[in-house]
Order: sequence, then structure tokens, then C-alpha cells
Amino acid sequence: MSRMHVDQGTCLLCGVCLDSCPYDALAIKDEQLLFTEECRLCQACITACPQGAISLVQEIGAPQREEPAAGGGGVLVFVEQRHSRLQPVSFEMIGKGLELAQALRQPLACVLIGRQMRDQADELLWYGVDRVYCYDHPALKDYRVEPYTAAVCAVAAMMRPEIILVGATAVGRSLAPRVATRLRTGLTADCTSLHIDEQGQLVQTRPAFGGNVMASILTPHHRPQMATVRYKVMAAAQRQDRRRGEVINCKLADADLVSAVNVLETVRRTQTGSITEAEVIVAMGRGVASKQGLALVRQLARHLDGAVACSRPLVEQGLFTHMQQVGLSGRTVRPKLYIACGISGAVQHVAGMSGAETIVAINSDVNAPIFDVAHIAVVGDAYQVLPELLQLFDAKTTPADSLSEVDM
Repeated sequence: MSRMHVDQGTCLLCGVCLDSCPYDALAIKDEQLLFTEECRLCQACITACPQGAISLVQEIGAPQREEPAAGGGGVLVFVEQRHSRLQPVSFEMIGKGLELAQALRQPLACVLIGRQMRDQADELLWYGVDRVYCYDHPALKDYRVEPYTAAVCAVAAMMRPEIILVGATAVGRSLAPRVATRLRTGLTADCTSLHIDEQGQLVQTRPAFGGNVMASILTPHHRPQMATVRYKVMAAAQRQDRRRGEVINCKLADADLVSAVNVLETVRRTQTGSITEAEVIVAMGRGVASKQGLALVRQLARHLDGAVACSRPLVEQGLFTHMQQVGLSGRTVRPKLYIACGISGAVQHVAGMSGAETIVAINSDVNAPIFDVAHIAVVGDAYQVLPELLQLFDAKTTPADSLSEVDM
């Protein structure tokens, strides 16, 4: 671990380093130059100091991890809200948090930040949460990174959790790195799998090298262990028959509510039928990459009231946008029904849709990897199979009934 060091005997308190610091992480107090917790070790001050009084100290050896205080430990989940509504990704984090907490035999807590959040905090107690740390203040209505970071770090200081989970959303990807830096710990981003190993450590799995390798990452010497988790990868927690746990109302100091960002207006984005929320998805790959294939796929999706998606090659060809791509480098989905048309089943694509309840794969290659994860395998040319499916709809015959008769 590294830290900044000031030779107070050499320092002239000239203030040049204060002007050079982009994080305002230096202060002069009691005739001494001091670093605050805002320091990011950028070393701009070392370059600026005319006396050479500042240096970066590299501490040899890994620091000893701190054990949780009495009554501490556990798993902490950041619960994301938008317009005072709990976001679905948070229930996925709670579901995985419960699993990890049970494996560690430790409690699960949530931190909820916003305005008029009491009802939402009470609602979380129906999902197996032991404690909800609730920050409710008008200044916290909209996400601003400085107050939210202060709130999460304050809970971490009280609770000293073993693990912190954050959804890999736009908010989570902004918040988590700042919390990790403030807590002097590591962070694994965009995880697709989490579990506890025999030593009680969190094994954080995420794609690496463009999705060609799945890397398992450990944080053996620092606590908490932090991870952001992709949406639609984990199973969401289910509402239980009875509520449990307690809500702990928390407050931030006035100084912590101040932010350099002022939210002037919030404009709600028009819903465009995101594939991450679709219950039925018809996806096409290179095997049907033509106008005729696209027309057939869109027609089937309309019959099923579903969304159209694609594999990565079709995005590279300019036929679809990145928002419609399923896979590690696209979107992760968990629909009730996923129909893969002309998709071979590369590991990157499969990782993005393997959580679907029912997977139907249509491919002319009997050895296509997609059949390894499919619940229903249709070996045949998609240009012949899809028209037959569409005829079944026209005849008001349930496609599932006919698919069950297909030779597997």
C-alpha cells in the first residue's frame, strides 16, 4: 500500500503544492502540511514542490486485513432508487446478498439513500434484510456522487462489512469506484458470478480480454470486498410471507450534503422496449443475417409480443445497435422465453442469455454450442423453420405444442 509523505523540516509551507492538487487533498494546519482522505496519489504535488519535500512511500508487504468489530461483518447492498422508486437491479443484489450472507453466517444490510424513502425502506424488510440504513433528506433526492459516497462510507464505518454489492448501472459504476477508493479497498467491476470459497473469501468472476476469458478475482488482504454486478445476471430476491429486521434512520452532516453538482432538471427517458426488461426475446445471428431473416424474426417477435435482439456480428455489420446486442459486450437478459435463430452459441453470447427460463435454439448445425444450453433444440434451416412457426400462429395453434413434436 502506498501513501504520501511530507518532510516537515524541508517544507517551507509555500503553498505551491496546494495550487497544483486537482483534488484539494492538501491543507496547512498548525504550521504543517497535511494530506486529507481526498488524496488519490496522483503525485502532482511531488512534481510541483520546489523543495522536494513530498514523496510517495511504498510500504513493503501486503497489509493485514482488519477483522470485523464485535457485531460487525456481514454483507452490505447499495439499494438504488430513481424518482423514489426502488430499481429492479437492487432486488437482484439483495438476492445474491442473502446467498452470500448465509454462506458466511452473517447478516445482510442495505443502504437506501433518497427523499421520502420510509415506505421503501419498510418494503425492503419483506425481502429477508436484517437492517436497512436509510438516509432521507431533500438534498438526497437526486443522485449526486459526493453525498451518496459519504452516506455509503458512513454505513461501512458503522457496520464494517465483509462484502459490499452495487448494481453495475450508470449510478453504480459512478458510485462504487469512489467508495472503494475512500475505503482503501479493491473493486471488481461488472461481475457475472459471485460465490464464497472454502476460506470464506468472495470469488468475483467477470469477463476479461474482450470476453474471451472469465477471470476469478479475490481480495485477500483488504476489507470490504467490493463488486459491481451486471443487471439480469442474478436471481432477484422474492417477497417473503413476513417482514423481519429493522430500519435505522441515519443523517449526514451538512458538509457531506454539499456537492459540486447541481441537478437543474430531470427528464424521464422515453421507454423504447429495452431487451433487458422483455419477457420474450427473439434473437438473430449470422445464420439469418439478411432482410428476409430480419423480417421473419420481427414477425415472430410481434406474434409473441416480444423484443428483437441479436448477436455481436450483426452489430459489427451495422444491422443493429449495441443496445440490442445480447452477450458479455452487450446486454445480459433473463426473459421467460428466448428464441435463438441462426446463433452458433459463442461463450460470450451464451453468458448473456443463459439465465432465460426457456431457451429455444434454431440452427442447421447439429453440433452448434447453442444446443448445449437450449431446452428445445430445432435442427434445421431457420429460413424454413420460422415460416412454419408463423403459419402455426396464423392457424391459431400454440407453437409450443408443435415444437414438442420436433425430433430432438
